[in-house]
Amino acid sequence: MTLQIDIDHGAGAAPYEQLRAQISAQARSGALPVGYKLPTVRGLAETLGLAANTVAKAYRALEADGVIETRGRNGTVVAPARDAAARGAAAAAQAYADTVRRLGLAEVAALAAVRDALRAAYAD
Repeated sequence: MTLQIDIDHGAGAAPYEQLRAQISAQARSGALPVGYKLPTVRGLAETLGLAANTVAKAYRALEADGVIETRGRNGTVVAPARDAAARGAAAAAQAYADTVRRLGLAEVAALAAVRDALRAAYAD
């Protein structure tokens, strides 16, 4: 099992987004198993012909999504799916809380909006 990345420089999506999407898809499909060690930012940037900042941006987004986790000197690895789901939900909840606070929405109204959205999502 190896990481397979194909960056299309002529595509509409930015290279970091292509990288993020491909790693995410491979991790979620099981093509990259939990614990699979990803290349270093510099190593992958060199391999793909990208700037190190581009790869770092993709890795940060993947970590925020809970797809990967950085273990200091032990490198960056594919995170367990259930941990990824919990972290993703927590990140989405935090973003929502920040947004409703910025909008000045009361907690009761914000929670009601979440309940309505969940009812609609699970109604299918």
